Amino acid sequence: MYKIAVLGDRDSIYGFASLGLDVCPAEDLTEAAGKLKRLAEEDYAVIYVTEAVFEGLASEISRYESQQIPAVIPIPGVSGNTGIGMLNVKKTVEQAVGSDIIFNSENERSR
Repeated sequence: MYKIAVLGDRDSIYGFASLGLDVCPAEDLTEAAGKLKRLAEEDYAVIYVTEAVFEGLASEISRYESQQIPAVIPIPGVSGNTGIGMLNVKKTVEQAVGSDIIFNSENERSR
């Protein structure tokens, strides 16, 4: 059975344990990179990563973009939303649909 994990700083991810997700706190990017690799090699289908870690590990995370499993998904941390999650959704939609249907429709409405 596949599992779900959350990776990031302790303050941002600890609440996810109450939802039954495996939490993997990391003190720095080096530790986070090692934990990401370990989670990807185990039975984790989804790995939520705080946006700060996602940004810092972009090259490591890019290895998993072409794979079906694991899905590495950025989430906001306690420091707030940096917009990386929305940009990731935009990129994924563009790849799937071939056009920027999310932001183009918003731009049309604002005109």
